[in-house]
Amino acid sequence: MARTASASVPARFAVVAGAVVVLVAGVTGCGAAAGDDREPERRSFPLQGSTLTVDSDDSALELVATDAVPEGRIDVTRWFEGSVVVGEDPKVTWAMDGDRLVLRLKCSGFVADCSAKHRIEVPRGVAVEVKDGDGSVRARGFQEALNIRTGDGSVRVDDATGPLDLRTQDGSIRADVTSRHVRTHTADGSTRLELGAVPDLVDSRSGDGSVTVSVPRASYRVSADTGDGAVDVSVPRDDSSRHVVSARTGDGKVTVRTAN
Repeated sequence: MARTASASVPARFAVVAGAVVVLVAGVTGCGAAAGDDREPERRSFPLQGSTLTVDSDDSALELVATDAVPEGRIDVTRWFEGSVVVGEDPKVTWAMDGDRLVLRLKCSGFVADCSAKHRIEVPRGVAVEVKDGDGSVRARGFQEALNIRTGDGSVRVDDATGPLDLRTQDGSIRADVTSRHVRTHTADGSTRLELGAVPDLVDSRSGDGSVTVSVPRASYRVSADTGDGAVDVSVPRDDSSRHVVSARTGDGKVTVRTAN
């Protein structure tokens, strides 16, 4: 009888462990997606001055410069989906501190699964700096300086005319703009820049990934280099040109070409 009782203990543990595995698989298999939030929250914040800093720890961000938002305020829309099996309920917060919009996501515990997205509408004429710990960043329509930093996520900028400084530790960078000063850096990811106006300076660097720069027809002072890959420069070159293009990567192909 004693042998029978001791033999049943591992069996009970196996059943419990199996139930936990099923529970974990059931919760994590789908994955939270902020886009599934059918009732996003909307809020307006006052903006003092002509600069905005977006300080986010864990959210996908979309920034839009628009005439629809009056001077002196920004409009923010928030999507959120999340769950925690054991632990405190997940929470997202937003607050304005001077010219800094602070976005925070708290999601911790046993089998925590959360996703947040923010769309930030900014009046034209405002310079924006973004500091995102984890999440992709998209921006369009900016005429003033745009400075974007994200720790983990892609960066995409469209229809911008102001100076750009775009950086990510892990993700691709894409820009289709008419900006005359463009700086980009990614530690791990490809870069593709499509410039609609002859730039004064393009400085694009990648630790691991291809770099492609397309510019209008003109003569450029070009510096292109790769640690492991091919280099293809097909634009007219002039070492005395005031239009400078520098493209470098540690591992990948570098292309500097005339835009079609």
